[in-house]
Amino acid sequence: MPLHRLGSATEMAKAAVHLGSDESARAAGTVLLVDGGIGALAY
Repeated sequence: MPLHRLGSATEMAKAAVHLGSDESARAAGTVLLVDGGIGALAY
């Protein structure tokens, strides 16, 4: 469900930090969409 707002710089940074952390070590070949749910509307 779309959030109907733009993501903040902090939200984008948190996603980038997550991908650079050990927590995402098993996330290989994955696209992380940080788009507020807008990408879900394409399907």
